[in-house]
Amino acid sequence: MRDTVTANQESHLSTSKAPPTLLQGLSEDEVRSRRANGQGNTARLPASRSYAQILRENIVTLIHLILFALSGVLILLGRPLDALTIVAVISFNLVVGIVQEVRAKRALDRIALLTRPTAIVIRAGNEQPVDPGALVVGDLLVVRPGDQIVVDGRLVGQGWIDADESLLTGESDLVRKNTGDSVSSGSFCVNGSAVYEAVQVGTQSTAYKLTAGARTFRRVLTPLQQQATTVIRILLFLACYLGLALLMITTIKQMALLVTVQMAVVIAGLVPNGLLLAIAIAYGLAAVRMAGKGVLIQQANAVESLSNVTVLCCDKTGTLTANRLYVHAVQPCGTGEDELGVLLGNYAASVSAGNATTAAIAAAYPGQAQPASAEAPFSSTTKWSALTLADTQKVYVLGAPELLEPFLQPDSQLGEQAAAWADQGLRVLLFACYDGPVDLHDAGGQPRLQPGLLPLGLVSLADLLRPEARETLAAFNRSGVQLKVISGDHPHTVAALARQVGLAPDLLSVSGLELSQMEPAQFAQVVRDTTVFGRITPQQKERIVQELRAQGAYVAMVGDGLNDVLSLKGANLGIAMQGGSQMTRTAADIVLLDDSFAALPPAVQEGQRVVNGMQQILQIFLYRVSSFILLILLIPGFPFSPRQSSLVTLLTVGIPTVALAVWAQPGPAQGNKLLRLVHFVLPAILTGSLATLFVFLTAVALAAFRGLPEASVIATAHSTITVFATVCGILLLVFVAPPTRFLAGGNPLSGDWRPTILAGVLLVGLMVILSVPLGRAVFEIGALPLFDVAAIVGVALLWALLLHFIWRFRALERVFGIAEQAEPKKGTNPSRSMRKEESI
Repeated sequence: MRDTVTANQESHLSTSKAPPTLLQGLSEDEVRSRRANGQGNTARLPASRSYAQILRENIVTLIHLILFALSGVLILLGRPLDALTIVAVISFNLVVGIVQEVRAKRALDRIALLTRPTAIVIRAGNEQPVDPGALVVGDLLVVRPGDQIVVDGRLVGQGWIDADESLLTGESDLVRKNTGDSVSSGSFCVNGSAVYEAVQVGTQSTAYKLTAGARTFRRVLTPLQQQATTVIRILLFLACYLGLALLMITTIKQMALLVTVQMAVVIAGLVPNGLLLAIAIAYGLAAVRMAGKGVLIQQANAVESLSNVTVLCCDKTGTLTANRLYVHAVQPCGTGEDELGVLLGNYAASVSAGNATTAAIAAAYPGQAQPASAEAPFSSTTKWSALTLADTQKVYVLGAPELLEPFLQPDSQLGEQAAAWADQGLRVLLFACYDGPVDLHDAGGQPRLQPGLLPLGLVSLADLLRPEARETLAAFNRSGVQLKVISGDHPHTVAALARQVGLAPDLLSVSGLELSQMEPAQFAQVVRDTTVFGRITPQQKERIVQELRAQGAYVAMVGDGLNDVLSLKGANLGIAMQGGSQMTRTAADIVLLDDSFAALPPAVQEGQRVVNGMQQILQIFLYRVSSFILLILLIPGFPFSPRQSSLVTLLTVGIPTVALAVWAQPGPAQGNKLLRLVHFVLPAILTGSLATLFVFLTAVALAAFRGLPEASVIATAHSTITVFATVCGILLLVFVAPPTRFLAGGNPLSGDWRPTILAGVLLVGLMVILSVPLGRAVFEIGALPLFDVAAIVGVALLWALLLHFIWRFRALERVFGIAEQAEPKKGTNPSRSMRKEESI
């Protein structure tokens, strides 16, 4: 929450007292009656989601229920180790997901627009402090400098205030409120004092509506998560199909219940729940990396989202600018520049209600505070402020030239400099004075000017741009990301600022008033083509974001004020500044801890790292699952027991996926993701399943030749293909991240030797398991002669060599006539992209 009152304001006697009033307010009986009728300010904000709902959504899924049920049956049938293996994997996945969502719930529940300040209410003619929750419709509340408006209402009786509504509207100028004007909850009184009547309380108040919208839980799936979800659904369908076929076969053959359950466990294990776990791990690692670079990741998938952004929407104040002004230049009018600087400095030091303008002047021209006998504070209504010095009785006025010009002396000449500065997007002020005392207020106490002003000089002020803004926006532009600047300030000013940070000089701008008068079709066209949007309300910001998403854009919204909350929640990705409001930070997916745009390009690289790592993980997942399905269909009997399946999964998927998530490298994706996935996985599946079938038939023939019983023949053959499938899956790891150009073919060259070294370590681990009786017993693998193990490794190496040449020469693509089409860069016309085969 921001400071809204200074020491000078507190000492300003003319505005620190409540206005004289004879208003009596409500009686206690009336308050009780209205509260009983539901007119109290007691609305409770809805919780984002309950803990029970989070647990239910994570645990009660079809695949989890199936696996838990099968685990229970295995325990009843005396196979507790099989059941324990299944439950352990599921539980680990569940814990990761539940912890992440509980953290999100707690963050959402902490959001509160109001900080529960004490309200001063008039009841039965007496002022008394009350909790805002005790207010009712019709209550009369006193507001003084620094007080927050706690319910929506309208001013009554005598008095006026200058309200700061920047947290609601995004506009930094103060708004003058007089008797009869409405005030909104969430705004602050900066100057003046008044009494307002509570009109909208509880769920009808502005504060409640904004807070309730910010607390709404949203689950936005990224393209990677959508891809993984689609794969899982397809494999779930295949698993159900195989399960139905298994049920029919076991019924016809009257197989034992234990055998049926074991087969069902293997089939259910084909659904790659671990794929989502691998994504969660990749997101977690990215969040840890970014924490050290000034970026707080509040939604796990936010880093990956940033790499998919096609449109970046940002506010002006606090994002492109540092929310500070500086003096650009001054032009004296009838006085020297040094004297003008002294007068400006003294004026800025003497005003009681400082703002960004006087702070900038004071920084450029330090001065001494002078005693004042009268003052008219600045407001957005008058666009000027004035001060009467007690010693000289001179009156100094600072304000917009177009509003002060009608009061200047007839022979005053300002020249063309003000217009030239305005065309550059600078804020221009005129500093003038009266030689003698002048009444600054009319009979009703409202500020006014009189003719006879003598111009002293023009002052131009510029927004302080964030130093990293230009470079960061240029980096996004090179990536094809389109920028939209959406602000509450005037479109002309915002457009000039946008040009300063490097946007096209011929950019288009539009105001919120113009947008509100457009038909839906015209609105959509303007949103698509326009870069700068000015005088935009929070609701219009949200509508612009929604329209961009409806047009197929992947939208990121950067903001720092409460007026940005709705659009942050509506975007694919919400980014907040640490220096912004608490509500904005909590509603965002990413928080820039140092308020620096410079952290965004590294975040994009982290997103690329996540996507590239998950593409590799998806490749080995699909190979393992698809090859298992083909082997179940091709090999007589059932090829794997649950424990054998666990060994293959552990060494070919479980350990490698974690390592690949850690070692993933940044960089843009090369080629079409889907075609690249097919290019890698399809040859591996077809050749791997045929090679495994060949090994199975050979093992059966050799076991029969050695005179083994029929049951031992099948058991030996199953052990053989378990080892072979494990070796093939481990060797595939080398081609997923090729360390040399020779090994590249399935995937582009990575130059990283760590996955290859891991493959060697896993092969050694497999040999250790096969050589230790306990290891073989745990995974139900029979003792294999050394010659058989060597033959298995040799055949696996030949398979890997054959697969490598199929990749290199794109054999399957040539057979099916498929040529990979390079993905067009973001922002380019896909129709102009050239079809080409990627060289390896």
